[in-house]
Amino acid sequence: MKILNQEQIQQKIKRLAIEILENNFEEKELILAGINNTGLGFAQMLLDELLQITGIPITITRIRLNPAAPLSQEIQIELLPEQLEGKSIIIIDDVANTGRTIFYAMKPLLNVLPKKVEVAVLVDRTHKSFPVKVDYFGLSLATTLMEDIDVQILDVAEQAVFLN
Repeated sequence: MKILNQEQIQQKIKRLAIEILENNFEEKELILAGINNTGLGFAQMLLDELLQITGIPITITRIRLNPAAPLSQEIQIELLPEQLEGKSIIIIDDVANTGRTIFYAMKPLLNVLPKKVEVAVLVDRTHKSFPVKVDYFGLSLATTLMEDIDVQILDVAEQAVFLN
């Protein structure tokens, strides 16, 4: 079942970008850390929207975070630890399910002292198993553990989000 179409996704991105700017209007720099492929694509969409609507002097950097196999390999992040020091970082993913991926994505940030760390997702599912708080979400859903969210925003004719 389709729960978001392309137009709705674009509306969510615009609203999320506005919320992010409202909550970070005093920041001189934001780091958008997209998780893996779809999270990175969503981070790029947010970056594009932020650059369109911002009227304040702000530097926005998009980086990739890769916590794909957090126990068997080191989590990859595209900036050096000293480049994260004292910065406002927003971890971005397509879906927050149990919170595990986002939880492990924060691991490289434990070696530095950022100014703040926030989380943005397109879809937030309400059954977290890990202590993760989503600060910005496009849609919040109460689903069963058997249901799956399929976010199709990269390399598709029409963007959509499905509940399977």
